[in-house]
Amino acid sequence: MSQHLSGFLSGLSAVEATLLVLLISIGGAFVMEAVVIRLLLQYTKRTETGLDNIIVQELRWPIVVTVSLTGIYLFAQAPAVATALVVDEAFLNTFFGLPSISIGIVVWAWGLNRLVNRIVESVKDKGSRFDFAPVFSNIWTIVVSAGTIAALLYLWGIEITPLFAGAGIAGIAVGFAAKDTVANFFGGIALYFDDTYKIGDYVVLDSGEAGTVIKVGIRSTTLLTRDELRVTVPNSVLNAAKIINESAPNRRRRMKVPIGVAYGTDVDEVEEILVDIAIDEPLVLDSPRPRARLRRFGADALEYELVCWVNSPLKRGKATHNVNRAIYKRLNAADIGIPFPQREVHVYTAEKREKPAQKSMVSEMTNGGSSSSRADAEFDAEDAEDDSYDDLIDD
Repeated sequence: MSQHLSGFLSGLSAVEATLLVLLISIGGAFVMEAVVIRLLLQYTKRTETGLDNIIVQELRWPIVVTVSLTGIYLFAQAPAVATALVVDEAFLNTFFGLPSISIGIVVWAWGLNRLVNRIVESVKDKGSRFDFAPVFSNIWTIVVSAGTIAALLYLWGIEITPLFAGAGIAGIAVGFAAKDTVANFFGGIALYFDDTYKIGDYVVLDSGEAGTVIKVGIRSTTLLTRDELRVTVPNSVLNAAKIINESAPNRRRRMKVPIGVAYGTDVDEVEEILVDIAIDEPLVLDSPRPRARLRRFGADALEYELVCWVNSPLKRGKATHNVNRAIYKRLNAADIGIPFPQREVHVYTAEKREKPAQKSMVSEMTNGGSSSSRADAEFDAEDAEDDSYDDLIDD
């Protein structure tokens, strides 16, 4: 078909051929945009699925651009144009034909990449079988980018065989240099096939971090903590770590509320109060039924534990708060004591002992020492405990 069009254009002058191809390009693009695309969009809006609407929207511009570039490509292939411009056909092809094809390749690569990414966004929350969709989206982007570069190199006559040989050597070097990145990539794939978690799950790591999975990428997984902080964890670390997924196999989670009551309390009354409190709490599930368990005879109290369930691990904190408040009020109203540890401190005062210096001075006085020594001894003995004397010496 291209040969027939080229033959038809060769019978025209350069001006006529130029005007004709421009008319075909602009007219074809207008018809495609104003008629065909709009009719398709109106049809897809009436369908039940939204995938066909995404396909038409994302392929809209690649189709229009392709129709426009077709005229430029045919313009470059017309011998009459090359004759009129007094240029070589290869020159015309280099400046008009190959660039038009190159632009078409880039536009289609961009459109296909956006198409797949939008489809992934629309299906990633529709079930566990689509959990790998975000990772597939990243892989698709890499494949499309590499394929586009290879196609452009081949189109412009750049030999890619030596590049493959060089890429093999460079790949080894990059593999050693980027071993962590490669480990993260395969770690993410392993996490998916192991069904460790999916977007929306609440997970707890062995390092202490906990949060909701909001993004699964090639290199890392992003968690959103309860403090609304984003924590990015490499996939290789997650693959080697112990992960507690509190949202699997279902989001229902058990909560335990410890409480101590005084010895001598009616245990039947306590258990009835605790179960009624849990049943009255809206965040606590009716099934499994809440129950109160006497766990141990503590040093200060009978140690009970209220066991009940909530429908999400994120609601456990709020439910615990509400239940604790209700327990405190109900036990006080029922005059049931909540004991706490108490300690008695006994303070004993001992008599002051006679200082060794005083003993030696007294013995010296008894044994008939000099009058000055006796005076000094008497002075020391009388003023040894005198605070005013000490203050005077310090000053």
